[in-house]
Amino acid sequence: MTVIDLDRVAESDRAAALRPPPRRYRHAGLILVAILMTTLGGAVPAAAVVWRHLGELGPVDTTEVPVQLTGDRLFTVASSGVRRQVTAWQLDPPRQLWTSEVPLGAGYDATRGLFGAVTVRQSGDVVLVSEGVTTTALDARIGAVRWTAPVVVTLLTSGRTGVVVERVFRPGTEYDQASGDPGPLYFSSTGVPYTEAPIRTEVRGIDLVTGKTVWTAAPGGSVTVDPARGEPPAVLITASDRLLRLDGATGRTLATTGLPELNGQGPATGSVVGGLALVGYQDPSRLVAYDQRTLRRLWQQDRTEAQGEVAGCRNVLCGGLRVLDPATGAAAWTTGAETDLTARAGSVLETRSDTGLPVRLADPLTGRTVTDLRGWDEALDGDPDGALILRRDDGDDGQSFAAVLPGHTGLRLLGTAPVNSGECAADARHLVCRDGTGLSVWAYRI
Repeated sequence: MTVIDLDRVAESDRAAALRPPPRRYRHAGLILVAILMTTLGGAVPAAAVVWRHLGELGPVDTTEVPVQLTGDRLFTVASSGVRRQVTAWQLDPPRQLWTSEVPLGAGYDATRGLFGAVTVRQSGDVVLVSEGVTTTALDARIGAVRWTAPVVVTLLTSGRTGVVVERVFRPGTEYDQASGDPGPLYFSSTGVPYTEAPIRTEVRGIDLVTGKTVWTAAPGGSVTVDPARGEPPAVLITASDRLLRLDGATGRTLATTGLPELNGQGPATGSVVGGLALVGYQDPSRLVAYDQRTLRRLWQQDRTEAQGEVAGCRNVLCGGLRVLDPATGAAAWTTGAETDLTARAGSVLETRSDTGLPVRLADPLTGRTVTDLRGWDEALDGDPDGALILRRDDGDDGQSFAAVLPGHTGLRLLGTAPVNSGECAADARHLVCRDGTGLSVWAYRI
């Protein structure tokens, strides 16, 4: 932005001649920038950033399950004896909304009094609490239990419909776990192992408010189910002989294409990365990519014996230690084995798999470093398409936070939270950190 001072009198030629040339300021300016970059860990303060402490929540018990932010709310989960309690908290201003007791899930170990891992997701008027293979739907407004079922629910990009998968196996093929016999195993939706592939798989769309089935598809054999990107909400099904895209609300077939066998075997895997539907074969080892909207075949790559594997690869197209070009499937760049790769803020976030420390943001197509993240302690979980929030432990001074916006390369300093705990979570507008027996809440805007 250029500022024109209308009251300033133009300086005389003599005054201009006496002013030192611009190069005299350059070294001092570079030194100042270096000091700022070192002090802020590469982040630069921005006048447009709003950082505001909203208040405290609690006391809360978050020792067992981390705090979870979803739908502009904070959820905490605590256990009391054989009971699970979910509490919803408003963030601005901070206050408790409701507490609900959730039925025991299949992950509860009665002999040891232990619960399984719990996730909380909000979709419209419903809060889904999932533990193992059990899902309970709560009314988002008051916390009342709407329904509970031994199913795993896949959420779509929007709408009030979720997707569940039920695999039907031939009687007598349940695996005897005490035997320890080798061989391939196939698992039911409730986690029971079988020695043969399912004879039928039912994919059902369920109303998230009532839990009732609104549509059913029955592709043969084993299938994988993934939510499709974009609108309207849709689901991609990889079956043994075809690839389907179904309307998430009605189950109507939007697109379909046949999948060939290789050496008498159908596909072994199916997944979605970005705008691609990926189908994998084992013999030969081959990856085939389809446009996830039209299901048009785009490319195939035969995968050679890799000299290693990336430790973790989430929403990034990987093959061995290579990151692949989504347009062609060709190797675009390579990385190390002790690396986790995740799509974040329009780039690829690289973290150390042994420590979880963020290393850098890389260009997805070239691997070029676009933002150096060394010096920061954690990249907080978040929306792959949203801002990347970073945390740094400053000792007695608390925790510092910065952000990288999608499509940008610079770190934007958000602010500092005077808390000792590094247990923090963030969404698109709020940041929450454990503070003793309670939680401190901040709002930010970039």
